[in-house]
Amino acid sequence: MNIVYFYILNFNENLYICLYYYSKWAQLTNYKFYCMNIKLYLLLVILFTTFNLYSQEKSLDLYLLIGQSNMAGRGLIEAEDTIANAHVFMLNKDGKWVPAKDPLHFDKTAAGVGLGRSFGIKMTKKNPDAIIGLIPCAVGGSEIDNWIPGSFFNQTKSYPWNDMEIRLKKAMKSGTLKGVLWHQGESDSSPDKCEEYKKKLENLIFRIRILSGNQKLPFVSGQFGKFFIKRNKKKYSDWNPSPAEIVEKSTRQVMKADGNAAFVTSKRLPDKGDKTHFDSKSYRILGKRYAKAMQKILGNLNRK
Repeated sequence: MNIVYFYILNFNENLYICLYYYSKWAQLTNYKFYCMNIKLYLLLVILFTTFNLYSQEKSLDLYLLIGQSNMAGRGLIEAEDTIANAHVFMLNKDGKWVPAKDPLHFDKTAAGVGLGRSFGIKMTKKNPDAIIGLIPCAVGGSEIDNWIPGSFFNQTKSYPWNDMEIRLKKAMKSGTLKGVLWHQGESDSSPDKCEEYKKKLENLIFRIRILSGNQKLPFVSGQFGKFFIKRNKKKYSDWNPSPAEIVEKSTRQVMKADGNAAFVTSKRLPDKGDKTHFDSKSYRILGKRYAKAMQKILGNLNRK
């Protein structure tokens, strides 16, 4: 008797199929049993073909992930972070849709668990029929000035905005951009940069909405870890508030003033020991908080 397991994962441009096939052949003793096997096989083929035609019509709900290392993720990868979800995909380095598994990002070799995957899974809880497409574009260490057209970031020998724009346009062929996830500011938490952060963030949001063609595109940003604020205050002890506190306050103000934006708290989320990056568990929780904020914005837009 044949035992067949189909694990079918769907995306718009090409149907991604992971097929695990295990067969245990029993000796056929009569013609009737043989016919039953043939009928079962044909039924599976029909069901698979029907699902294939249906899935190719599905459009992805796209979410853009930008910022620096706490968006890219630097958490230790564990078994749960590598389990594929049939409704959550990511655009990989080669521009192909694949099941979302950590690390989502590829900015640096240190890339690990981030908030993106848990965000995507949480988004499907609210809308089980949705197929989520994550577009990882964060670049560890990048300043907000690196997120303008033509800006070269020497650390990674890349152009964060330009590279993001290319990936976004490719992704939008497969669906609709529903929102942006932003976590950045650590690299701007210095006396010479912090006071200009607010207007630069406002400009960034404006440019992304122009690029997407949606002036009401939801934008969600996250809070620094308390551990980073503490470290920054110690480093710039003659500043009160500290540069990091100024950047965080600016981010909070921009999110509050924007009718389609939200600020996500990092309360009770510890670091991984380096006083800069969250640990893996914290990233997973943070992703869920981003999803909750995004769902609220989308819900408000749908009611208008």
